[in-house]
Amino acid sequence: MKVIAAIDSFKGSLTSLEAGEAARQGILRVYPNAQVSVRPLADGGEGTVNALTLGMGGRIEKATVTGPLGKPVECAYGILGDGSTAVLEMSGAAGITLVSADERNPMNTTTYGVGEVIRDAIAKGCRRFIVGIGGSATNDGGIGMLQALGYGMLNENGEQVSFGAKGLGELRTITDDSVLPELRECSFRVACDVTNPLCGEHGASAVYGPQKGATPAMISQMDQWLSAYANLISSKKHPRADKNQAGTGAAGGLGFAFLTFTNAVLESGIRIVLEETHLEDDIKDADLIVTGEGRLDAQTVMGKAPVGVAQIAKKYGKPVIAFSGSATSDAGACNNAGIDAFFPILQDVVTLEEAMDLETAARNLADTAEQVFRLVKKFAREFT
Repeated sequence: MKVIAAIDSFKGSLTSLEAGEAARQGILRVYPNAQVSVRPLADGGEGTVNALTLGMGGRIEKATVTGPLGKPVECAYGILGDGSTAVLEMSGAAGITLVSADERNPMNTTTYGVGEVIRDAIAKGCRRFIVGIGGSATNDGGIGMLQALGYGMLNENGEQVSFGAKGLGELRTITDDSVLPELRECSFRVACDVTNPLCGEHGASAVYGPQKGATPAMISQMDQWLSAYANLISSKKHPRADKNQAGTGAAGGLGFAFLTFTNAVLESGIRIVLEETHLEDDIKDADLIVTGEGRLDAQTVMGKAPVGVAQIAKKYGKPVIAFSGSATSDAGACNNAGIDAFFPILQDVVTLEEAMDLETAARNLADTAEQVFRLVKKFAREFT
């Protein structure tokens, strides 16, 4: 039997590879001679750096960069085995989890550190980038990142504008004479699973500003500034500057900055991961596919990693089993999306902290996989 185990991380507990290895151990108790291949899985959000880097023979690098509030933070990113592809999550340099609840204020938070991570990777030979932009603390339209890459985001006195969204209010001129030369050699696959435009009632400020600490007055002001920023950009010099394009409002306008000023495409996170890992090549030759994530629910079918795996499997008529830490009452939607059966792994009534303990979760996943594959083995005998 050939099994592919491609399981997304159980957030706060098992990484993708740890979850896959736990499932592998359970399967081997039943089928000792089975070929069980553990493949990395992520959806472009938290855990993508570790899943892709460690799962594809790469290495983790660390860079000390400017955090969202201007203080130094250490950001981990990956360089894949080819030596030229970097994987990073903007949240590692400018994420909302780096800002305490009482300090959240998008007027002040910057994406400057994201640009510094890119510079660090470029200095180490990278020219291809896979970038997850979820979980941001910012609403600066990506001007902080652009400043770090050498763009002049200048005020009326010809000086670099302030960090944060308030810098957009100061912005009068954009220059590119000091841009990092290597940037023109770089390409970016940006994991973006939202469709918000840059401005308006569905834009970055209105939809995501409140969770970043914005008041209604701030939201109105930032929206106007983002619109003025987009209008300031020369369409002749930057023909892709379209503030109405889907995804430009992602990460407080970082999606807009990537599309406008770099050689970037905005894509589904799971699509990027599946293509980069060439998972389809493994799936088409397998007998059974195992996937899963920390919690299965109706949202899983909305572009989440397990369903991405299941959709590929169904192209080749492969059965799909999923494991999860928990499953909500509406998780049945997953069955209609290609997951033939799913199994929550919780073995007893415990606290959330106990359930998420690394050793406990790995043991529960292995034990559940064992029991499920005992059933698989039983029915394989009965019907063959």
